[in-house]
Amino acid sequence: MKRGMVYLVGAGPGDLGLITIRARELIRSCDVLVYDYLVNATLITWCRPDCERIYVGKSPGRHSIEQVAIERILIDRARRGKRVVRLKGGDPFIFGRGGEEICRLDALGIDFEVVPGITAALAAAAYGAVALTHRDHGSSLCFLTGHEQVEKQALRVDFRQFARIGDTLCIYMGMATLERIVADLIAGGKPAHTPVAVVQWASLSQQRSLFATLETVVEAVEAEGFGPPAIVIIGKVVQAARARSWLEKKPLWGRRIVVTRSQDQAEALLRALSQAGAQVLELPLIQIRPIVDSEAAENVFEAIANYEWLVFTSINGARYFFDLFFKRFDDIRCLGPMRMAAVGSATAREIERYRLRVDLVSEKGTAASLAEALMGHQDVSYIPILVVVGNLHREDLIQTLETQGQAIVDKLIVYHTEKTDLIQHPAVQEFREQGADAIVFTSSSTVESFVDQASSLKLEATARPPLNCSIGPVTTATLKRHHLPVAIEAEVPNQEGIVKALVQRFGG
Repeated sequence: MKRGMVYLVGAGPGDLGLITIRARELIRSCDVLVYDYLVNATLITWCRPDCERIYVGKSPGRHSIEQVAIERILIDRARRGKRVVRLKGGDPFIFGRGGEEICRLDALGIDFEVVPGITAALAAAAYGAVALTHRDHGSSLCFLTGHEQVEKQALRVDFRQFARIGDTLCIYMGMATLERIVADLIAGGKPAHTPVAVVQWASLSQQRSLFATLETVVEAVEAEGFGPPAIVIIGKVVQAARARSWLEKKPLWGRRIVVTRSQDQAEALLRALSQAGAQVLELPLIQIRPIVDSEAAENVFEAIANYEWLVFTSINGARYFFDLFFKRFDDIRCLGPMRMAAVGSATAREIERYRLRVDLVSEKGTAASLAEALMGHQDVSYIPILVVVGNLHREDLIQTLETQGQAIVDKLIVYHTEKTDLIQHPAVQEFREQGADAIVFTSSSTVESFVDQASSLKLEATARPPLNCSIGPVTTATLKRHHLPVAIEAEVPNQEGIVKALVQRFGG
């Protein structure tokens, strides 16, 4: 019988850039994902389509499922021979009950592995610009929990004794009992003027930082409306901290951006937006699959060396074409002496990955502009041209080359773009409940999918309606055709252009 395995994986504090490579590998390959409340919703989308996703999150004062029931799920799925990922916010062994779970698994002879994650206190300090240790202000550090028994809201840590132990105290889950914690620390001898920092939603775009002292922090937290999840940092190290962290200086900090690009195509855009400080929510309205007519492909490859131009209209077209090409040929020289043309600089860069020079790139990044550029570059009359496209390609390029340029054009469809069924997608509810500052449409197909599903998924009934951001003129035209106002459009229709346009709009 296939042997099961349980992986206790730390999801980090929320910023996708802080997830470990090992964690990403396991999430993408697991059979079952058992995940918590504070896990970034985007991580859930990394799973295989057939992965069983089980939410077991709990927040202060409310349990969705008891700990013993969580352990039963892990045991049951492992005994069925499944690869189970138990995904926990932060680190599994820092107030995450990971120790209890491995004891139960070990007692039953179930194999397990632990993948550490960046714990919340480290993230809160780093992203809040608070050094937890300092040669002049703090040489010892304590991690404490202010909320060990969620159901009873009871304190099991004697904070009075920690008033004189540890130069820096980092308190997890202490917002509900902060007043009592502060009183106990002062009663234990901690000076009332001791500096305190409170960092909420550490590492995410909604992060907030508050600086006070022991005697003022309770009033300050109440006045500013701070609540969980938050880390409280107490000690002299706080006095050296800046009032505004490096994260809060990023141009898109505090902005929530929805990306509609297909999941396997969105990684670079997500990374660029996150680096600019945005909180990014993936809403993959389309999926792209490599699909080709085998007979058509065979006819093209038999005559591949006869084409004088090979034209690519998208990154996907280039990627899937060369996948097909190298399945048939083992030498790039089999392409022959043809020249290359691309719609947009991003597509050109994809072609150049194969050490091929792109002879012509359309400046406007549209198929129609490439046709004009190609005809302006040379007389294309009776010249054989191969255009590589997807199933939803626009006919402008081919029609212009054939009718105006009198070229001999063949097309090869190498991928299909399809609407994604988002009815069970975890990001949909988050989008409805929290809304966003902007929603980025990266193609006409993402617009069409949004329009088709907006009513059934209630995508338009968001708490904070987003501004519509378009990657370029073709997508803008589709938005307008559906009477959706366009507030932001990238000057250059690519990922860099989108980020630049968003920064120009929100970067103040």
